[in-house]
Amino acid sequence: MKRRKSSPPEDTATEESTRDRVSMAARRLLLRPWMVSPAETHDDELSLLVVIVDTNPIWWGKKALGEAEFTLSKCIDAVMVLGNSHLLMNRNNRLAVIASHTQESRFLYPGKGWAAADLFGDGGSSMESNCSGSKDGKYELLTAINDAIAEEIKDLMTKSDMRGQQTETLLVGSLAKALCYINKMSKDIKGNQEIKSRILVIKAAEDSALQYMNFMNVIFAAQKQSVLIDACVLDSDSGLLQQACDITGGMYLKVLHMPSLLQYLLCVFLPDQEQRSQLVLPPPVHVDYRAACFCHRNLIEIGYVCSVCLSIFCNFSPICSTCETAFKISLPPVMKAKKKKLKVAA
Repeated sequence: MKRRKSSPPEDTATEESTRDRVSMAARRLLLRPWMVSPAETHDDELSLLVVIVDTNPIWWGKKALGEAEFTLSKCIDAVMVLGNSHLLMNRNNRLAVIASHTQESRFLYPGKGWAAADLFGDGGSSMESNCSGSKDGKYELLTAINDAIAEEIKDLMTKSDMRGQQTETLLVGSLAKALCYINKMSKDIKGNQEIKSRILVIKAAEDSALQYMNFMNVIFAAQKQSVLIDACVLDSDSGLLQQACDITGGMYLKVLHMPSLLQYLLCVFLPDQEQRSQLVLPPPVHVDYRAACFCHRNLIEIGYVCSVCLSIFCNFSPICSTCETAFKISLPPVMKAKKKKLKVAA
């Protein structure tokens, strides 16, 4: 007996058409950020990410001798991937990378060859001269950014001279330069647009107590400008960056496994402040709010504070070395000893 061929269900065509409509809708959603007209994005907010990389040659040299798995070049590669991912998240995103060295703070991107119009996508011929083209099918702008960062970091490390006694990273100067750049970008944008800025510090070397006062001034300046400061610490904990993240509302994270730096950057520091509220992120750490004394630049828990200029000292001094105020010290009254009456012998 011949078996009858089972006829296809009636709703097969309906399911296929539904699948096609869903796939087309998903494609529209994925491509929507790149297909919106300029008139629709006129009021969109710009997101600026400034990455500060600690390029202390002494710390990285010791790390290369002890652990060859994680070097400065791999750290820079992770920063490049983070920057490319940030730019691909939205066409209105902007990026800047600063190298914090022992002798200077240098912009790795944008460099001197990048005009202000290039950063906003209106560069024209200038932008074409920076983007020489990529042979591996990569987006030309990302290729130009990566090449510029690689050339600048190579030039910085080859020309560094460590004959002097300066071995501390100039982190405060890099933060100040980042705030100046953010202020400049906020003035260069169009009138109806708003910019949201944040700073990511990738810290390697230890803190410098000599930079405490300047560091606190930079933190309060960032708080006044509503600039977020995030910290990704590679080695020992940084009390100054803990205070910076707590005051500005940023994220502080100490990397437990350095070769996995890229995963930490993409999972924790790539989302902005609004997206972080929807993610399960590492819990906040205990903040070390110890202050540095003005006399020896040591972190102290208990000290003496000048009532005029609020300077902090670890040892008592009758004259403030900052404002030269002389304090009148009220000593307790001295009790005169009573004279003992001598007994007259009978």
